[in-house]
Amino acid sequence: MINLTDSAVNAIKSAISSSTHPTGGLRVMIEAGGCNGFKYKMGLVEEPKPGDTVIECDGLKVFVDNKSCEHLIGTTIDFVMAMESSGFTFHNPNATANCSCGKSFS
Repeated sequence: MINLTDSAVNAIKSAISSSTHPTGGLRVMIEAGGCNGFKYKMGLVEEPKPGDTVIECDGLKVFVDNKSCEHLIGTTIDFVMAMESSGFTFHNPNATANCSCGKSFS
């Protein structure tokens, strides 16, 4: 359902290893908002919520709530290092339009 590139896996593992809080995985979700109607949200969490889909990617657990699942099917999450900005990018085949910031879609 969700794919993580090697770069994303390394960035997430680095964040987990430097976290001061217990971390069981990465939560990825979609919220209303952003420039195009929906925005991506992600963060480290201790455990999944009841009803979450749990996906394993290269030893990492990714938690996705049921409302976000339909929007994220086939999405690839990458971590890009660039001179002007670095961060996670989303390649979502379900998006009909993307914002130039890469963090929102419709």
